[in-house]
Amino acid sequence: MLATLIIFLREGVEASMIVAILLAYLNRIGRREHFCDVLIGVAAALLLATAGGVAAYETIRSYDGSRVQTIFETGTYLLAASVLTYMTFWMRNHARSIASELRARTEAALDGKARWGLGLLAFQAVGREGLETVVFTLAIVFTTSTAGALGGAALGLAGSLVIAFVIYRLGHRLNLARFFTVIGVLLMVFAAGLLADAVENMQQLGWLPVLNAPMWHTTSLLSEGSAFGDVMHSFFGYSDAPTPLQALVYVVYLGVVVVTYLGLRSRTGARGSGPGSRQAAPAAQRSKVS
Repeated sequence: MLATLIIFLREGVEASMIVAILLAYLNRIGRREHFCDVLIGVAAALLLATAGGVAAYETIRSYDGSRVQTIFETGTYLLAASVLTYMTFWMRNHARSIASELRARTEAALDGKARWGLGLLAFQAVGREGLETVVFTLAIVFTTSTAGALGGAALGLAGSLVIAFVIYRLGHRLNLARFFTVIGVLLMVFAAGLLADAVENMQQLGWLPVLNAPMWHTTSLLSEGSAFGDVMHSFFGYSDAPTPLQALVYVVYLGVVVVTYLGLRSRTGARGSGPGSRQAAPAAQRSKVS
């Protein structure tokens, strides 16, 4: 539940922020008649992502317990971990410019066939978040109970809508950079767990026949099958019988990406604190909601 809550919270806030920027800009330039076009694009993206996720889940569920399912799960874990890492670093690098980029693309759409252009813009922006969420959710469903994953997703989505409303009302008074930094670190922890799960599957498949003897067994203390163990496994990558290779991949990945992420962010902040930054900061903040 915790993993899907964080995923849907993060993706929901980003998607809502994109839609809010589009609608706010159309409202500012007096083109509210195109609100419907944006919302149609959003609805189409959500429908496509949901249908794709359900189809993928129902297809692979028919292979429950088979080698095919294990292979599919492994691919899903690796893809989800890769996309999580990429999108976290991408958001860090583009958070300041996303509003101006969306405004430029909106103006380009208005210069052409506005109805289709704005709908497609919203579809692309929200669709990307939706497809990412589908991949992450599939990966989580394979490591935890379906009911728990869906419950966390519902809570995360509800929380993202509340945050989106607050963003729309308060605008630049919210520190979105800090929000995405904290969520980014949490998602990297989740990605490390997915990589450990992928290693476990590949060792079971015989693809990584090295360092595959369990280091210890803690089933009697905390089983992965228990409620708390399920939460720890699905989000933090807890294993009651971890192998040395699982632990190595988990620690190395987490150490490298978190240190890199926080280190580069600190250097970016330091560069932004130089001469002229006091004048640039308010303009950047205003652009997020203008």
